[in-house]
Formats: sequence, C-alpha cells, structure tokens
Amino acid sequence: MNEPIVNLNLAQEHGLSEEEYRKILDILGRTPTFTELGIFSVMWSEHCSYKNSIALLKTLPKKGQHLLVEAGEENAGLVDIGDGLAVAFKIESHNHPSAVEPYQGAATGVGGILRDIFTMGARPIAALNSLRFGSLKNARVRYLFDGVVKGIGDYGNCFGVPTVGGEIYFDDSYQGNPLVNAMAVGIVKHDRVATATVKNTGASVMIIGSSTGKDGIHGATFASEEISEASEEKRPQVQVGDPFTEKLLMEATLEMIKNDLIVGIQDMGAAGITCSTSEMTAKGGCGMEIELAKVPLREKNMTPYEIMLSESQERMLLVAQDGKEDEINAICEKWDLESEIIGQVTSGKNIVVKNNGETVADIPADVLVLGGGAPVYYRETKKPDYIDAAEAFDVNTIPKPNDYNSVLVSLLSSPNIASKEWVVQQYDHMVRSNTVNLPGSDAAVIRIKGIEKGLALKTDCNSRFVYLNPRTGTQIAVAESARNVVCSGGKPVAITNCLNFGNPYKPEIYWQFKEAIGGMSDACLALKTPVTGGNVSFYNENPMGAVYPTPVIGMLGILENMNHATTSFFKNENDMIVLLGENSGHVGGSEYLKLQLDKVTGACPALDLEFEARLQDCCLEAIQNGFVNSAHDTSEGGLAVALAECCFLNPKDNFGADITINETDRMDFILFGEDQSRVIVSLNSGDYGKLSSITEKHKVPNSVLGTVTSGNLKINALIDSNVNQLERAYRGSIGNEMDIEGNI
Repeated sequence: MNEPIVNLNLAQEHGLSEEEYRKILDILGRTPTFTELGIFSVMWSEHCSYKNSIALLKTLPKKGQHLLVEAGEENAGLVDIGDGLAVAFKIESHNHPSAVEPYQGAATGVGGILRDIFTMGARPIAALNSLRFGSLKNARVRYLFDGVVKGIGDYGNCFGVPTVGGEIYFDDSYQGNPLVNAMAVGIVKHDRVATATVKNTGASVMIIGSSTGKDGIHGATFASEEISEASEEKRPQVQVGDPFTEKLLMEATLEMIKNDLIVGIQDMGAAGITCSTSEMTAKGGCGMEIELAKVPLREKNMTPYEIMLSESQERMLLVAQDGKEDEINAICEKWDLESEIIGQVTSGKNIVVKNNGETVADIPADVLVLGGGAPVYYRETKKPDYIDAAEAFDVNTIPKPNDYNSVLVSLLSSPNIASKEWVVQQYDHMVRSNTVNLPGSDAAVIRIKGIEKGLALKTDCNSRFVYLNPRTGTQIAVAESARNVVCSGGKPVAITNCLNFGNPYKPEIYWQFKEAIGGMSDACLALKTPVTGGNVSFYNENPMGAVYPTPVIGMLGILENMNHATTSFFKNENDMIVLLGENSGHVGGSEYLKLQLDKVTGACPALDLEFEARLQDCCLEAIQNGFVNSAHDTSEGGLAVALAECCFLNPKDNFGADITINETDRMDFILFGEDQSRVIVSLNSGDYGKLSSITEKHKVPNSVLGTVTSGNLKINALIDSNVNQLERAYRGSIGNEMDIEGNI
C-alpha cells in the first residue's frame, strides 16, 4: 500500500500544530515516515501527553505517609495499608467513545481501568463509576444512559468484579457530551508489585492477550477533540471489549508476576503498542526494537501505521526475565491466550519499529512521553463573566413554598437525588462476597479477607458548585468524598481524580481548570489526602457549549477495624438524632433553587477547610468509640432530604423522626439549603454525653434535632410526611423515566 506524503497539511489533519510539526522535524532531523507521524500524533495528543495540563498537575500534593509510589510513576496509585498489603486504585474517563457508542465505550472504559490495576500485580476487588448525562426527558439521553449502564454492568459482571458504588447526575450541560468515569481498586502484596519500567538490555519483548485489529485506531486523538455531528462517523475509533478474555489475561498476568517471570509489564490502552513501548523504555532509560510482522493480527494486510496505533483491547506488553520466555508461553497457553516475542530491549534510547525487516519508525523514546520531550503549554486564562452575575443573584427573590411536604417529595424524586436502583440492579455488587456497605450508602465498604481492616471508597463531585466557583467547588468535592468515607467508618488517606473540562484553548475553560487544581491542592493538603494520579479529559464540548467543569474525586479510606463500618440509616426507635456542624441556609447552586427557578445560580456554598478537618476527625472518633448507630452526610437536597433518607434507607424497616429546628424567616433555606460540613448521627440518648465530650474536644458544634420514631417524618409544623410515600417518590423516579416500573 502506498503511504501518503508526509507534510504540514497531513500533520495538521492528525491534530498536530505547525509548531509541533516543526519540532518533530528538528527532533528527527528529517521528515517523519507516515508511521512516525501517526506515533507522534497519538503520543502528543492531549489524551496521552497532557500537554495542556501537566504543568498544573505537578503542583498537586503527591507525597504522604501511606504512598508507595508518587503520582505518574506507575499505572495506578499505590497506598500502603499495613499487614504487607497495598491498595492500587485509579479513575479514568471514556467520555468521547461513550457519546458515540455508549455500550462499548463504557464497557472498554471499565476494561481499561481494570488492566491498570492488575498490571501492577493487584487483584481487582471493586469497581466504581461517576456518570453525567443530559435530561432523561430526551430520547437520545435515555439511549446513552441505557447503553452506558449496560456496558458497565456487563463488563464488570462478566469479569467478576463487584461494582460497589458511584454517582450519577443529570444536567442539560451534558446533553450532547456525557461523562463516563470508571474507577477500579485492587489489593497487592508488597513483594508482588509489578512495574512498567525496564532496563535489562537484550531481554525479550512480548505481547500477550488478544490479537491486534483495526478497532480504536486514533482513539487517543478522538478523545482530544470536541464532539460534533461528525463524531458519529468515528465509531471505528471506539474499541470493542471482551470481558471473558480480560479475566483470562488477569489470571495469566498475576501468575507470571507471582512466579517472577517478568521484568516489566504495561497495559496497552490508549495508543496501543505505541504508548506501551514508549513509556516502558522512557522510564527505564533504554531502547527497544520490535518487529511488527511478529504481532498476532486478527485482520489481514494491516499496515505498520495501523498496527502501532490500534487500541484493540485485552493486550499487554511485557519484558521477560532472561530465559523465562517458555514459561510465559506455557502460562498463556494454559489460559488460552496468544503470546509472541516481538522484539528486544536495546542499549540505545530509541524505539525502532520494523516491518519484515524494514525500519518504519526510529524515534527517541523520551520525546514521546509526558515529562519528557512532549510539548508542555501554559494557556491563557480569563474569569468567565457569568460567575460575578451568579454571585450577585439575590436568593431572597425565591418565593417561599406554600407546601413544604410537596417540595420534599419533588426533591426526593429529582433524578439527581432519587434512588439509582434502576442502575444498581444491573450491577453485581456482591461477587467475591466482600461488599459490606451496599450501593446507596455514603461510601462503599469492602472487607479485606484475612485481616481486620477494610476499605471505604467513594466518587464525588457536585459540578454545579464547581461551575459557580471552580476553586471552592473542587474543595467541596474533595471534602464531601472524604466526609462520606468518614461517615462509613473510614479514615481518608488518598485520592485519585478524573478532571473533565471543555476546550483548554478557551481562556474561560482553562481558568476553570487552573482554579479547580488550586482548590484540589488546598483541600488535599488540609485533609491529608495526597493525589496518587488520575486522568484529564479535555474537549468535553458539543455544539451547544462545554459541560460543567467536573473534577471527579475518587477517595480511598481505611477502616482499621471492620467493626467501625457504619451505615447512614436509622436503626432504633427512640434513638437521639444529632447534627454535627451548623445550618446556615445556603441555597446557591442547590437542587432546591434549580427546582424552584430552573436555573443554576447564586454563590457557591462557603467551605472552611480547617473546620471540615475537625468535623471529620470528630465524627470518626465518635464512630470508632462504638456508640454511633448511623452517620449520614448532608448534601444534595439539604437537611430535610438527608433526614428522609435516614428514615427509609434501612433495608429491614422504615422509621420516622420527630424533628425540631429553631425557626427563621427562611425555613426553606434551612431545610433545603446545601451548607457544607454537616453530618447527621443517631445514637442512644444515654451516649449523648460521650458525643458532647468528643465534639467539645474538636470544637465542633452539635445540636439535638429530635428522636427516631415509628411514625411520619415531622419537622416543626412544616413537614409531616408519610415515610412510605417519601420512599416511593425516591425509588420510582428514574425507573419511571426509563419506562420501567420503579421497584419498591
């Protein structure tokens, strides 16, 4: 096949700028081959190089007493939890593929993040997700939502990993560009941690797993551009997954690592063979020579360009220990996987790619990777005009409700607050039998077999707050994810993140991104939760505009003893209900304001990070002292919604509550406002003195709200609602929107 002539026009068609093309010419000292142009185009795409974000990402706090590797050093973060064990965890996006082909886009997003975990030698024990869609009133959105949920469920269920938690939001800003973020968590013994770094000259380079096809070619560059009407034509750039092959690949990989057969191993995700060869050699300061004629192919007559850029799933690149090639082949044969030696590690610094002996690419490895010679940009910033206008909005213009009971029902049935049972029922959250807190809890809790410890896991981000104030809104995302972990009995120790933003070349978008990074840094330092790594997803736009800035936080917490695992719902009639923190009635950016006015405006809630840290320490100490029967973070929908959830989320029996709150002129703000740093706990009234002693120690205010009852939810003279009716509104909403009867 005749290859096209490489010139500036062709480079620009590949997403490279004129400046970048000139830089390539300088690096090589010649015009690149067509295959080399393809390699540079994917490795210097936003998706692989982080060229518009890496400078800011380097400012995040990345050191902590529990971290075994720093952010970016390996495929996933690695946190020491004691007992010779570590947790590998990471979150990544698959937004653009899911917007075009929702089932495969979401499924391969799950597959990719699972490979990042077991590539490090860790066995995956849990999966979570964070999803954003437009209005369910829209038929296209319902199609996307249905496909994404099925893709996540089918892949995780078939692979055999429990999907234990997540979050789902619906807003018009995501109408043409859904967000699909997948998180995975695994456990590994310290002495079995695998690395993606190689240095041993002469060692065999092998490819194992599935054969290579034409699916996913230029998937990385597709993820580095805005979605448009033409995006539908890019379905071939969406990868196709096979969870059963992935399961076999995991078992083979873990067996090889256990038997010390490999020097280094790397998942073939974005950019396929190109990325895995580049990153492994650049980290090790060595070179690599590969022969494409030895790569197992599923399609005939594939070109070197196609083989190098293919993103076919369920593949690994590994470097074998000397003389262990036959043992690796035997393990692959045992697990019905292909394996082939395709090259060797060299003493140089270049990646040399040959096809039937002819050199088709010869590039210094370090110029391809982030932190090496890949471009790094500092973009222009400009504060968006809408922020000042939103902060100037007078919330007192919101009319007072005539019927507080009706408002509560409307909030509970809002898709952003309502039960996600329609989704959760499609996931197997009990496989491997380690799930303690089921989906719908403040945070998922997973036991670790053989020891007393467990993990608390949460994904979180209220993008409305980030839209209104990117810095404070991102602080809130970190704080709330940590608060949810604390309410479940865990100590927050580290985060991973998935940063979903619009086009970074637009000054307003880059200002949002820069402020969000600053807010994340503030909160992680205050809460002692360093950043272990994650993902940046730019260009989340459609012809109607950018999505809300959505920096999703994946929080990891450790339960020192599984007896500390705590759930959010009331347990006993006559228990005392106490609020930790204070009500101030802030409704800016709230679900209540959106319900009343159908707009997102007002000032973002304030957050005092020093107070937040004290509140979390206080709540966790109370839980660890054994007298807290339930703990529930107060977030979307405010205090009234949180109290309602405490009443009906108990799987055995519903409870009521009799609540008294000091009256103010705007009781709707007090009941439905979304003030930060608040937790509702229940306990035996005889233990209130113990709680007061702890709150006094941490200088955290507490107020007795009332008592758990067997009747209705009553709040002053404003709300008197039948709990069963509230539960029906909460549980049936999304199922009804999807034309499926709500389950209750």
